[in-house]
Amino acid sequence: MEINFTNISEFRPRYSETDQMGVVYYGNYASYFEVGRVELLRQIGMTYAEMEASGTMLPVVHMSIDFKRGARYDEKIFLETKLVERPTRKISFYHHLRDEKGKTLVTGKVVLVFCDTQTFKPKSCPEQLAELLSEPLG
Repeated sequence: MEINFTNISEFRPRYSETDQMGVVYYGNYASYFEVGRVELLRQIGMTYAEMEASGTMLPVVHMSIDFKRGARYDEKIFLETKLVERPTRKISFYHHLRDEKGKTLVTGKVVLVFCDTQTFKPKSCPEQLAELLSEPLG
């Protein structure tokens, strides 16, 4: 079943995140995507910390990234993170990083699985999160 939750985070890459050419090092996009996921969940009404305190963790099980152009040091960039499918045992986030002119820099998808913090076994989406996702933002 489709849903539509979106968060846009705005930031500027720091010098320490770039390579010798002043372009964001490719490995840093995973961290940027995490910021987008955390902020989207916060916007919906649940934080990672609350989820972990209630016995659920979210390890990444798949990530794909397509690079169009690398972000540059101190360039204002916008990270759009979307949740478009109801989670089951897995939750998928879609990421779209753009520059100030709206041109695509990087796109990606990250899939995480809900796991019990004690047993590390997969489990269903926490009821609290499922309830939050059943109501439109507004």
